[in-house]
Amino acid sequence: MSIFYTSRTEDIGEDALQELFLSVAWESGKYPNELLQAILGSHSVVTAWDGDKLVGLINALSDGVLTVYFHYMLIHPSYQNQGIGKALMNRMLDQYKGFKTKVLISYSDAVEFYHKVGFTQEDGATPMFISELV
Repeated sequence: MSIFYTSRTEDIGEDALQELFLSVAWESGKYPNELLQAILGSHSVVTAWDGDKLVGLINALSDGVLTVYFHYMLIHPSYQNQGIGKALMNRMLDQYKGFKTKVLISYSDAVEFYHKVGFTQEDGATPMFISELV
């Protein structure tokens, strides 16, 4: 297995995104057109590829100066626990090194991973949502 990482978004298509997002049972995978628009509208994106198969993705939303929010971070289940997530996150953390605030929302099964790459839970902070996905 030879994983290739890139910040190019030209090669990302609806089908590849849908396959990746549905592989981890994320609801947004049911909206491939909107998902592609969301990814292309990100401040930055890093993807992981095994040949022509999209196996991992992380994106950032940012004000470009002070704060960055890592919105999506996912690895195809067949490629998890192989260092791909850490490689993607490290690329983003390097890119946003000077930013004062780096934010993400972690679901319980990924908290340990994010602790390992330097994130901590902040007292008094509570993630909140209004979700219109059906």
